[in-house]
Amino acid sequence: MRGDSIVIEDHHRKAAAGIAPLVRKSLEDANVRIGVTVAGESGSGKSEIAAALAEALAADGIDSVIFGQDDYFVYPPKSNDAARRKDIAWVGPQEVKLDLMDQHMRAFLDGDTAIEKPEVVYEDDVVDSEVLDATGARVAIAEGTYTTLIEAARHHAFIDRDYTQTRKHREKRNRDASELDAFIDRVLEIEHGIISAHKAKADIIINEDYSVSPNT
Repeated sequence: MRGDSIVIEDHHRKAAAGIAPLVRKSLEDANVRIGVTVAGESGSGKSEIAAALAEALAADGIDSVIFGQDDYFVYPPKSNDAARRKDIAWVGPQEVKLDLMDQHMRAFLDGDTAIEKPEVVYEDDVVDSEVLDATGARVAIAEGTYTTLIEAARHHAFIDRDYTQTRKHREKRNRDASELDAFIDRVLEIEHGIISAHKAKADIIINEDYSVSPNT
């Protein structure tokens, strides 16, 4: 999402360091490309862990691309907030073009090197487009609340922290005052009810302390 900023901290790198060996093992076939998803609740560190994972892989000479769920919402952020406030039943996976994310992940896995995708411009509250250059990349990382539902990915990582544990991070991110009002707490409670069920679909769990373990 254009206009967004992320700060990668040591705990994000800790999680990435736990995921990277599993990704490297899946890349033992020299010709393969793979997809990885990083999912979790608002403020859990999805974007930061995805970026940290890309850094960790790059240190091993493995290039990657990142698909951010924020770019795939049906409406840009401020308009989506208005839609939720008009009808809270709008909250859920239907807010996101998950089918398009899955399509773009599959295009990457099929070898495409130029993928035209949406790009949200946060300040202007519009959805533009960009061409993602995947030349030389072997890993596509999709990060976002509902990305565990992207079936094309090889690995699904789930951050096991709920919205009550992530408030400090959301305050630090401080995208907009409306993200921390009472209505958003209702939204996050609804999202929690949906997302918590996705943990069972993941093969990698990022624990509360950002250590990584297999989902057994």
